[in-house]
Amino acid sequence: MARSTSKDAQALFHSLLSAYASTPTNLKVLPPSLTSLLTLFSPFFYHKLNLIHISGIHYQIIDLYVMFAVSTALIQVVYMAIVGSFPFNSFLSGVLSCIGTAVLAVCLRIQVNKENKEFKDLPPERAFADFVLCNLVLHLVIMNFLG
Repeated sequence: MARSTSKDAQALFHSLLSAYASTPTNLKVLPPSLTSLLTLFSPFFYHKLNLIHISGIHYQIIDLYVMFAVSTALIQVVYMAIVGSFPFNSFLSGVLSCIGTAVLAVCLRIQVNKENKEFKDLPPERAFADFVLCNLVLHLVIMNFLG
């Protein structure tokens, strides 16, 4: 594997910015703070660029969402272990909401994967609509559980 440099990472971000030039932001130059971060994490960005090329940016966004939901649940469990579980319904609601959202996001990722032959006839818009509707029902149940 070739060694990446900060120039590679900057070129990546410049190409991304030019791809989204039609957005209202129209950033032409990277801020200095972002350039220093790119220099620090350039091997990580090179690896992520290869991963995105293989699996697609949509899958990466769903994966980040799942990791965020699971890490939020873990933070809540650690907080409960340190501070205590006085409003136990609130603790259960928060953790079950995070875990339920993560499970629904994994289901969304399975359904939008083009290599999955089980859901090849299901359009991605329908899968996303199912995800949103199931999340709405999940959070209504969670709110009802809170009391």
